[in-house]
Amino acid sequence: MGKDIIEKLKESNLKGRGGAGFPTGLKWEIVKKEKASKKYIICNASEGDPTVSKDKYILGKYPEEVVEGIKIALQTIDNSSAFIYLRKDYLKKFRKKLEQSTKGLPIILFKKPGGYLAGEETALLEGIEGKRPEPRLKPPFPSQKGLWGYPTLINNVETFYSVAQIAKGKYRKTRFYYLSGEARSPGVFELDENLSIKNILEKTENWPDFNFFVLAGGILGNILLPEELNQPLQGIGSIVVYNFQKTDAISLMRQLINFALKENCDRCTPCREGLYRISEILEKKKINEEIFNDIFFVLKETSLCPLGKIVPYPLIGLISKIYAKENKD
Repeated sequence: MGKDIIEKLKESNLKGRGGAGFPTGLKWEIVKKEKASKKYIICNASEGDPTVSKDKYILGKYPEEVVEGIKIALQTIDNSSAFIYLRKDYLKKFRKKLEQSTKGLPIILFKKPGGYLAGEETALLEGIEGKRPEPRLKPPFPSQKGLWGYPTLINNVETFYSVAQIAKGKYRKTRFYYLSGEARSPGVFELDENLSIKNILEKTENWPDFNFFVLAGGILGNILLPEELNQPLQGIGSIVVYNFQKTDAISLMRQLINFALKENCDRCTPCREGLYRISEILEKKKINEEIFNDIFFVLKETSLCPLGKIVPYPLIGLISKIYAKENKD
């Protein structure tokens, strides 16, 4: 099975479900081709984004398939052993099932040592190594120099589930979506991977009958209006529905920035100081777009890790599409 799985992954066009969307077959091929005396495989089950709960759903319903995907990686990549990197409550909830499924395999269940940022692919390497889970500079990338300096394959729970489906010839080019907020029927849905956000809302009977907007792709994703939903869902596959009339733009911005403030590692100055300054301005409940744009530019261009780089996107959307309309009306 391990011989041709990389070709099968490439043919399937499977992309990582953790948010970055890197081609899975290519990532496996890079790790396989690296010359090293040992290699590591990590299943990332950290799921620290409060707008999504897909890993929890998959681990609860399909733990054997997830482990099968990891097992296929172990068979494909020589001299390898594996970790399942789980947030604390998931380890407690799924330990028994996972221990049964991994019995006799070189797979260790590892408890995530931190919050949201500890799920970033290089921060989790630091965590497993017993260090403070902070992001590393890239390059080198984990596939070349990862855990303890060895080539490391990192995929998330849903990706390993899909690998198992591909190996069995059962992959239907679907993915899991998580709908929440003011959605009429919130929850996890498995649908075609290429559906537009509008199609997802319609097929799950969640198209609102009120004036709404969505936060798409994670808590630091994009703010989109109904007329902008004819596009594929990016990121981690989450959609949060908001009622336009019930949502105060500045309150939502404060909620998002407080999350980022709480979860950032304080390592780099742009993120640490920039987030604090945004929070300080929002406390006054008045937007100075010129100052915000300057801070957003610095965050996007100079932050060490993805957290600082993506914080501006939902805020820019809220300012231009929601706050502007509230103040115009």
